[in-house]
Amino acid sequence: MSVQTHEAPTSARSGPTAAPPDSAPVPEKDGARRRGALPYVLLLPALVATAVFLGWPLVMNGMLSFQNLNMTQLIQHVTEWTGTDNYSRTLGSEDFWRVTLRSILFTVVNVAVIMTGGTLTGLLLARLGPRMRLLLSAGLVLAWAMPVIAATTVYQWLFAQRFGVVNWLLDAAGLHSMADYNWTGGQLSTFFVISLLIVWTSVPFVAVNLYAATTTIPRELYEAAALDGAGAWQGFRTVTLPFLRPFLLVTTFLEVIWIFKAFPHIFAVNEGGPDRLTETLPVYAFVEGVGNQHYGTGAAISVLTILILLALMAYYLRIALKQEEDEQ
Repeated sequence: MSVQTHEAPTSARSGPTAAPPDSAPVPEKDGARRRGALPYVLLLPALVATAVFLGWPLVMNGMLSFQNLNMTQLIQHVTEWTGTDNYSRTLGSEDFWRVTLRSILFTVVNVAVIMTGGTLTGLLLARLGPRMRLLLSAGLVLAWAMPVIAATTVYQWLFAQRFGVVNWLLDAAGLHSMADYNWTGGQLSTFFVISLLIVWTSVPFVAVNLYAATTTIPRELYEAAALDGAGAWQGFRTVTLPFLRPFLLVTTFLEVIWIFKAFPHIFAVNEGGPDRLTETLPVYAFVEGVGNQHYGTGAAISVLTILILLALMAYYLRIALKQEEDEQ
């Protein structure tokens, strides 16, 4: 017996004709284009503000570094271009290189102390109970939020020669030679006061943020490490440290920038004294530019300060970029 099959007409079998791929609706392309441009539109106000309030002063400062601008030129409204004379004079000065070395050593010592103290304090916050953690966190935030000049005034009072609390405590402890000690009369003692002030105002930032980073570490990893026989130090080295390494890298990066360009802490304590022995590059640029009214020289020193800071941060930038590539 033969079976006959009846095929439906071609027109009935085939549905609506599909549109070619190249003929996508134009509104969809426009919508995708708008969505792609939205992030740049949102960033535009911040970029404009950065260009106006940061880029333009940098350009003007760079132009000023190629001029001879003193009070005479300011009064006469004369622009005297001198080429690279300000840079040649600055780079040929022994004082500039002495201050540069002092600034680098000052930055290295303070960043090392801040990162060590901040890391230990952050780990302590992670170990404390809720009440003690809240109390310590409040103290850290208050220390960090205090204005720099207010904190400097407090430290000037603490280390005052005649009526300072520190000298009074040392005298009461039996160190009678410290009763009238002048903490800002020598280079090392002045740097000690400045460093103590900078560390006191910088450790809270590291500690609070490091504690926040520890809260992202899964507790299961610690339990697995304990089951494998890991002690406290091994758990820190194998679990905690790998999670905190990106944070420590970024925080060190920021602290190097902040400490290297620290100005109010140093200038407000003793204006770079005694005998300009505690000047760092920002203070040196201010004293030469504004104090001695050599504005072109001060601008050249500030430009060189930025270049030196970029050179110092090149190593950390390379590490950060390599770490980002490894994560991808």
